[in-house]
Amino acid sequence: MTAPVFLCPAVSDAVIGSLVVLDGAEARHATTVQRRAVGERLDLVDGHGRRAGGPIVEIGEGSLTVAVEETACDEDPAITLVQALAKNARDEQAIESATELGVTAVVPWAAARSIVQWRGPKADKGRARWASLVLAAMKQSRRAVLPEVEPLVTTRDLVSRVRGAVAAGARVLVLHEVAATPLTSLTWADHAQPVTLVVGPEGGIADDEVEALVGAGAEAVLLGPHVLRASSAGPAAIAALAALRRTW
Repeated sequence: MTAPVFLCPAVSDAVIGSLVVLDGAEARHATTVQRRAVGERLDLVDGHGRRAGGPIVEIGEGSLTVAVEETACDEDPAITLVQALAKNARDEQAIESATELGVTAVVPWAAARSIVQWRGPKADKGRARWASLVLAAMKQSRRAVLPEVEPLVTTRDLVSRVRGAVAAGARVLVLHEVAATPLTSLTWADHAQPVTLVVGPEGGIADDEVEALVGAGAEAVLLGPHVLRASSAGPAAIAALAALRRTW
């Protein structure tokens, strides 16, 4: 069984044979909540792909020390999920599952048909909530990459972002239920090419939004024969892409 994961920026420079101290909230969770003991193995990750594993050799007041016996670097392909705000916490379910499946960045989107709204202080609170969910999902799935939760975007912001991403060499796919091109029919010259997936709210992406995104360089694609909820469309697309591009 793989070792439990804890976020520890200090492992960025860790080498085999070194000692790394885990402190703060992560150490308290390991020692107080999970009751980890000396001798148990942990994986400490820096959130950017670097991983250092080894046994706990000391537990102090609010900290623990791990003796590094192995190091690795996870190279997850760059996948950004633009997730429209959705009701009944389906957007939160989406980003949790997407994190487990390998997404590397998450962008909350105030789409035209989003019933949920993040206005004023609620935007900061919502983003913090998403960041907390993403961190927990990263640790649960034992990844070394912590997806960044970026600031809320409007459709106008998103169109500009798409234009810039495509110009930089990324591929942007808009999941749309009436698109003519199946996602699984896409071909890839570079399986590591950065990808952005755009997922609408429960009411779907408005026609003018799809038109604006495609005009900025995005591709409208059909995920499958059924209409999926906002909570499952993004994760399903990430899994399909992983199989299609053979990155799993």
